[in-house]
Amino acid sequence: MTDLSKLTRPNTRLITRHFVLVWALTFVTFFAAFQLFPTVPLRLRELGASLAESGRFMSLFTAGSAIGALFTGPLGDRVGHRRLVVGCAMFYALFLAAYAVIPSKWGFYILAFPHGIVWSGLLTATMASLSHVLPEDRHADGLSLYGLASPGGVIVGPLLGLWIFQHWGFAPIGWYLALLFLLLGALGTTLPADHPHGRAEGFKWPNAVVLGPCLVLFCTALGYGALGSYTAQEGLALGMKLPSAFLSFMAVGMVLMRLAMLRRGFGKRPIRKLPGMLLGAFAGLALLAFLPGGMARHAAAALLYGAGYSMLHTLLNAKLLESVDPQRRGSAFGALLFAFDAGIGLGSFSLGWVIGHHGYRMGWAVGALAMLAALPVALRLGRGEEAVPPA
Repeated sequence: MTDLSKLTRPNTRLITRHFVLVWALTFVTFFAAFQLFPTVPLRLRELGASLAESGRFMSLFTAGSAIGALFTGPLGDRVGHRRLVVGCAMFYALFLAAYAVIPSKWGFYILAFPHGIVWSGLLTATMASLSHVLPEDRHADGLSLYGLASPGGVIVGPLLGLWIFQHWGFAPIGWYLALLFLLLGALGTTLPADHPHGRAEGFKWPNAVVLGPCLVLFCTALGYGALGSYTAQEGLALGMKLPSAFLSFMAVGMVLMRLAMLRRGFGKRPIRKLPGMLLGAFAGLALLAFLPGGMARHAAAALLYGAGYSMLHTLLNAKLLESVDPQRRGSAFGALLFAFDAGIGLGSFSLGWVIGHHGYRMGWAVGALAMLAALPVALRLGRGEEAVPPA
């Protein structure tokens, strides 16, 4: 078992000032984003969008993020991850300020794609910066502790965002988050200096080590894609007192699982736990589709889904850190983000259509089946095999 006190012992040097800074940057990023993701669809409904159309912002946003990740990852390797964090945060603030004043749904759709490109740069650069501050022998534990940052933001973000929207509308959210990302950019200037290699290497297809994690995250994201846009809308349609219950309880499940794994330890081969975590997340989506009720169904399904889903990222990121050349980590994380965001975009669009025509529960069921499709690849990775055997 891994004692939590070991994380602060001098010989590990896991919790350092730079680690805390990267953790804080990630928390603020997700705290802001998960105020935006549930409220933009509601704003689009105010501007005349249908239920199915309200998910198109997320589809375009994640399409931009997916395509951008193929280029922002290598760009960070070339010019430096700290510079990329600062620049992307500043551009992100400009997009948020624009959303606050746009009077048409088409304005949101037009800005969503380039906004997603900027988002991808922020995420890949922050993740690559983390690789500079983690001890080589504590990647799994360090990623699990770092992984508390994003669910921490997800717990609070939707609650605050929906509360502001219901009391004062969408515009204050845009202005307030724009200021928050300006602060994020200022914090980014204090990141540790990295060592960009300063040369263009051209695009390279991911090798087998990267392809397996990409396939798992793509299938997972097909189901995840509709959750941010539609779970709160289902909650409002059901008259739930806490419309953001799924997102908030999902984050609680993520935190509880990470704390449990920090105490229990990951063992010598953390990736062996991947199939079990995938099945846990699948079971959560299945409960959301088939359990009766409203608030209790959302809470129970979200706890189980969040517990499994959060560790998928930790285990796959740890595998990449162990397997990829440090000078190519930005590219590797970019490929992983491309797969994840491509799945989110496709899932948000396709499941949005299913939900608009056949109801919320059918959408959740289709998402669960898409997630189950990743199980064969997860089993191969868990056994230490390549997802796609060499020819």
